Amino acid sequence: MKHSEQTKDPFKDYFYLGKITKSHGYDGKLVAFLDVDNPENYRELEMIFINVNGQLIPYFIEDSSLKNNKLIVKFQDVNDADTSSLLINDELYLPLSKLPKLSGNKFYFHEVIGFQLIDENFGSIGPIADILDYPNQAVIQVFHNGKEVLIPLSQDVIQKVDRKNTTMHVKAPEGLLDVYLND
Repeated sequence: MKHSEQTKDPFKDYFYLGKITKSHGYDGKLVAFLDVDNPENYRELEMIFINVNGQLIPYFIEDSSLKNNKLIVKFQDVNDADTSSLLINDELYLPLSKLPKLSGNKFYFHEVIGFQLIDENFGSIGPIADILDYPNQAVIQVFHNGKEVLIPLSQDVIQKVDRKNTTMHVKAPEGLLDVYLND
């Protein structure tokens, strides 16, 4: 096995859906908190991947119901409280292909990595390296001639997300790029 295969990130092609929080009754049902904007999009799931000791294990759903952001779920072969209790606090994941498509200036963070970032005044800054999701503000991370540039992610800054041409057009706050790019 090649070294690159050993270090492959098992979560790379998946997104975090939520977390199992507690048991529900005595027949193996569990309550999961869905950490998503529109839980209704995940009402009819047939399968979910659970992070068990760093590995994504598929669990087939026998029955489920949704109440706000809480999914009450019964997995196949999880038939009692003892078995279900082993899954409490485990994280839930789905393949990226299960994410609802977004359009316009709405996007998923992973979707714009590599997009060319173009400022209204400065021009091309460089490819988006990452979106850093800090508690009070997400920022776009890009490197211009080896210098890190962080631009706040907000509706006021984002002018256009062009998926066809893999570009994001922004209007950086006045003076921000000077702070990063002037020696």
